[in-house]
Amino acid sequence: IEPNVTTEKINNMGIKELIGAGHSLFFHSIPGRIHNIALASSKLNGALVAPGQTFSFNDVLGDVSAFTGYQKAYTIQNGKTVLGDGGGVCQVSTTLFRALLNAGLPITERHAHAYEVSYYSEDSPPGMDATVFGPTVDLKFKNDTGHYILIQSNADLDNYALTFELYGTKDGREVTLTKPVISNMVPPPPDVYQDDPTLPAGKIVQTDFAAWGANVYFTRTVTRSGQTIISDKFVSNYQPWQAAYSRGTQ
Repeated sequence: IEPNVTTEKINNMGIKELIGAGHSLFFHSIPGRIHNIALASSKLNGALVAPGQTFSFNDVLGDVSAFTGYQKAYTIQNGKTVLGDGGGVCQVSTTLFRALLNAGLPITERHAHAYEVSYYSEDSPPGMDATVFGPTVDLKFKNDTGHYILIQSNADLDNYALTFELYGTKDGREVTLTKPVISNMVPPPPDVYQDDPTLPAGKIVQTDFAAWGANVYFTRTVTRSGQTIISDKFVSNYQPWQAAYSRGTQ
């Protein structure tokens, strides 16, 4: 079977230098979340994006479930933080989002999390995250460089660090990111306790985690030869989030 990409073609794709990179940390993640980060990032490693193509994170990632090897970890669903298949995948989309920002590529779809997730602020100011939940909530970008883009990922499980690198051909574009502007900070609601007859009496288990609400935005300007080619604003409206505990009554 003839491969879609032959050795002869690979040298004409324009994949010759680093055009952008993104980084994030995931200290204090539970084992299931670490497993999911490594698995999801491996699905994107080696992805090729053709000139003019719009890349869909969800399309490349594919199905996220126990059937495809994902473990249970905390994820946001229906206004609550719950254990679900694939918790941690948003660490991967967030890190790729940061690489796309730094590469100056057009980001055609991005969604912020419902609340400010602590993992994404370990090495970054708030507002630099991107959530995904297939098939409706996606992260997309368009390759407008005129050359192929190669996506490379590296999950360093010893140092709890994830890196995405984008390779292609530089075209002289320069990127300026402003510092996030934070406003309308709202403290989290009071903690809530719910009786749980499945837990021994007196045992308390935390099931959700408090977070401050805030409106955050930053802007990006991409220039080439002194001309602005991209000017965009990324807005995150984080809800105040309530810590929740299950209280055993068995």
